[in-house]
Amino acid sequence: MTGGAVFGLVGSLIGLAVLGDVSQAQDAARPEGFVTTLDTRHVPADFAPWVERAGRLCPEVGAPLIAAQIEAESGWNPTAVSPAGAQGLSQFIPGTWATWGVDAAGKDGDAEPDGVADPFTPGDAIMTQARYDCWLAGKVKDLANGGDVTRLMLAAYNSGPGAVQTYRGIPPYPETQAYVVRIISAMTRYTGAGVGTGTPDGQDDNDSAFGDRVVAAARKWLGTPYSWGGGGPEGPGLGFAQGAHTVGFDCSSLVQYAVYQASGGQTLIPRVSQVQVTAGTAVDRDEIRPGDLIGFALHGSYDHVGIYIGHGQFIHAPKTGDVVKISELGDPYYADKPQRIRRFG
Repeated sequence: MTGGAVFGLVGSLIGLAVLGDVSQAQDAARPEGFVTTLDTRHVPADFAPWVERAGRLCPEVGAPLIAAQIEAESGWNPTAVSPAGAQGLSQFIPGTWATWGVDAAGKDGDAEPDGVADPFTPGDAIMTQARYDCWLAGKVKDLANGGDVTRLMLAAYNSGPGAVQTYRGIPPYPETQAYVVRIISAMTRYTGAGVGTGTPDGQDDNDSAFGDRVVAAARKWLGTPYSWGGGGPEGPGLGFAQGAHTVGFDCSSLVQYAVYQASGGQTLIPRVSQVQVTAGTAVDRDEIRPGDLIGFALHGSYDHVGIYIGHGQFIHAPKTGDVVKISELGDPYYADKPQRIRRFG
């Protein structure tokens, strides 16, 4: 773990009791559109149950995030040791482990604790990582002002919560900024129904997984400035006209980006909203599901698009002066406008 600070917290803050699944109330408290379903195809089989269990520890931490962090920290090597002395799958330095380490499993992968909190025991490392993530999310949550906590939590994991609180956001450290982007980008790889995990409501595994990846790809840019003509399949970019000096997305480039990334670069949809609403597969309103494109005819033509994320909400880049955000389909501004829904993947 590159942050490496020891915060002098008493180990009893979060006891072994927290290693169980979250309650239904906690699960309902997850942020709208927050994706927790793990695509197990990219996770070593012995570690997948622990990653899924860790992803249910608190509302702000899901299994795809846990998996993406492990990939970045150790490349799934449970015996990894960094030049700085960080150890195990989750790369805890000894001082931080002394405060946070928990005994969740036996060395042979058993679900029963063996009496020793060991950073080289995968179950111990993964559950400790989630425990620490949850604590960090609580420390920085107020700075998010009700928005996305994920970026702030990851910045705190890398640089320490004190730095995030000092700068009232992600610190201006190149290492920390790169770490945040790397983890959130990698989450799309681990997001989806996966193999053997099942899907809700009898949906097809591949369709559900693709929609989840579309949502995850868009969510990582929450708070990014709107830029007229800016952005594309590879990410945010400078726009033109009123967006000439702003790096960001407009509504259609955000959708194009999310679908392109979710497909692993295999699906490049048209660039403008008026054409996007004619591509893909038409979907009835009562069959909409996360990851579907929803187009709005705000001023006559279908001049605005967003991505449905569930619970009557969608993520979009609204207009100049605004940022990528989550809005309600029930908002009168959108509810009474003609709409078209398309599905890709």
